[in-house]
Amino acid sequence: MRSWVSGDKEERKEGRKGRKPGRKSSKIDMKAKLERSRQSARECRARKKIRYQYLDELVADREKAVLQLRKELEKYTQWARALDEGHIPEAALKMVEEEKRKERERLVDWDTNRQ
Repeated sequence: MRSWVSGDKEERKEGRKGRKPGRKSSKIDMKAKLERSRQSARECRARKKIRYQYLDELVADREKAVLQLRKELEKYTQWARALDEGHIPEAALKMVEEEKRKERERLVDWDTNRQ
């Protein structure tokens, strides 16, 4: 409790912490607060579940991509071994021919668009 003397008049102020003046806490307020807290916790758990599902899907997609890249690496490694032995793999020839065809198509499209 504090008191100040201003002139002849004395004022007293009491510092209240926590509650607002004139407001009484009741069981209803506490129940409502508890229910809001429970609802908030449910929503938080739901958001967390969705976030983990998303991350699980992301990991699965990345794992599939890694497997695909490993297969591709193995294919190219086998081609390199065959080339070292003096053999040209059939699949490598097909890939080269396909790339040549795509390049010709791009040149034709570019030439057509240019005119």
